[in-house]
Amino acid sequence: MAAVPLDLSDLPDLGDGPPPETPPAPAPSSMKQTIIATAIVTVIAAAMGALFAIPPTPTPAAAPAQKDDATPGGAVPAGAGLFDMPPVVTNLGAPQDTWIRLEASIVYDVKALPHPESMAAEIAGDELAYLRTVTLPQLEGPVGLQDIRQDLNERAVLRSGGKVTELIIRTLVVQ
Repeated sequence: MAAVPLDLSDLPDLGDGPPPETPPAPAPSSMKQTIIATAIVTVIAAAMGALFAIPPTPTPAAAPAQKDDATPGGAVPAGAGLFDMPPVVTNLGAPQDTWIRLEASIVYDVKALPHPESMAAEIAGDELAYLRTVTLPQLEGPVGLQDIRQDLNERAVLRSGGKVTELIIRTLVVQ
C-alpha cells in the first residue's frame, strides 16, 4: 500500500469563522423575579424553622405514665443489691484455642442474701463449667448472645434458689 501525500494548506482554518455569540444580558424583569422568589423561599424557611422550634404542648387528655415494677435503664429495684462478680476466664468447648472472658454482676434480694460473696463464687463456678461447653458458633450474633445471657441468668437463679433475681453481663470478650 502506497502512502498518499497530504497537503495541509488544503484544509480549512478553523479560526476564520464568525465569533461566537455572547448570551444577552438578563432583562431587568428576570432580576426582579429572582429577588421575589428568593424572598418567598426565605419567608417560608423562616416560618418552618419557627414552627419546628416551638415544643409541642401536652394535651390534657394524656395521663401521666403509670409506674411499673420493672426498672427502666437497668436501674436496680428497691430492696435489691448489686454485686460485681469476679471475672471468669476459660477456653471454649470448640475450638479449644478460643478463650472467653466474662464479667458479670448479680442483682440479689438484700433481705434473703445478706452476704452475696459466697453465692457469687458458686455462680461464677457454675458459669465457668457452662462456658467450657459452649462452642464459638453458639456465641455468634445477637441471637447467640441473647441465648447465652438467658442460659447464664437461669443458672444463676437456680443456683441461688431464687435469691438472685438477675445476672447482668457487663463484658463478654471472645479471643
